[in-house]
Amino acid sequence: MSRVIFHIDVNSAYLSWTAVEQIKNGSSLDIRTIPAIIGGDRASRHGVVLAKSIPAKKYGITTGEPVANALRKCPNLHMEPPDHKMYRRYSQKLMEFLRTYSEEIEQVSVDECYMDFTEAAARFSSPVEGALELKNEVKRRFGFTVNVGISSNKLLAKMASDFEKPDKVHTLFPQEIQVKMWPLPVRELYMAGRSSTETLKKLEIYTIGDLAKTDPAILELHLKSHGRRLWEFANGLGEDRVESEPAEAKGIGNSITLPRDAVTEEEAKEVLKELAASVARRLKKAGQKAGMLSVEIKYHTFESVSHQRQLAKATNQEGDIYTEAVSLFLELWNHQPIRLLGIRSSKLSEESEPEQLSIFDIEVEPEEKRKKREQIRKAMDELRGKYGKDVIHKGPGY
Repeated sequence: MSRVIFHIDVNSAYLSWTAVEQIKNGSSLDIRTIPAIIGGDRASRHGVVLAKSIPAKKYGITTGEPVANALRKCPNLHMEPPDHKMYRRYSQKLMEFLRTYSEEIEQVSVDECYMDFTEAAARFSSPVEGALELKNEVKRRFGFTVNVGISSNKLLAKMASDFEKPDKVHTLFPQEIQVKMWPLPVRELYMAGRSSTETLKKLEIYTIGDLAKTDPAILELHLKSHGRRLWEFANGLGEDRVESEPAEAKGIGNSITLPRDAVTEEEAKEVLKELAASVARRLKKAGQKAGMLSVEIKYHTFESVSHQRQLAKATNQEGDIYTEAVSLFLELWNHQPIRLLGIRSSKLSEESEPEQLSIFDIEVEPEEKRKKREQIRKAMDELRGKYGKDVIHKGPGY
């Protein structure tokens, strides 16, 4: 049986949840029905638009743009401050409800998740019927709406959920790609940022279909590994496994919200280096090694994306973690400004567990030399833990 994957996305979550909360507390105004945004400060005109109503969208207001720009477009714009504590509360209630349909849920942000609906689908005449029931029940129970995208993999399910909004169910199965996805502008493709789109236009690639039919070697020449990734997405190739690890198994990680957006690879690598050092120290302190690593990026538009990889050998070494994190980052990054970076380790094992070395490990580094190197690393970690991370720096070979 082929998988049935749902992508469930709350429509304008911050604004919708604020509206529901206000109505619950006696307000007669539903800010979803007027030009309204979440974010920023009217008096100072600072900040960015975190969410917008459909009437605000008609004025050309976009998520992520400065509040000052939005006010120029619509001087009578209604503004509400963000309340992240309240958002987390609504998100938790939603996820608890969705798990009554399937425990196989991968939450990717506060307002969206993937669900493996394969087993649950047997209870309905079609996946669409199941999605409609789920969508309508969310609206009845909570007062806000969601879009549900349906496909056999996560990429296509997400693309489907971004079709017409709000409060809709859409399918995008592989056999529907050419009709439903290929005619769309290339900017509509997941992970096709502004910089990538401009490069593609110079190559006379204007639609997702144009991209799908382009030789991937040409795309790699102009966009490196991201070009190959976009070509795969344009052809509907994506992961079909929903990662639904319980909270206690998520492992050890760290993230940094940057004081200013990172816009170059070099800036991002400096942050990843710091994060890798932090994750390595925490793994060692816990006596653990990681068998899987993931990297998270939050863009200046507040869109979050992540990518993970099974490691060839479990590790808690800073250098190993950094190398893998950079590789994951380069595969994931769409060259848009970065607001947050994170590294998370999972599939943890005890540091004391015996390690099976390959023949290459044995030939390149004898056991005695490996043990000596490990002793030096532990001593360095102890010094950093006592006096700070900048007290000592590694020289060549370490």
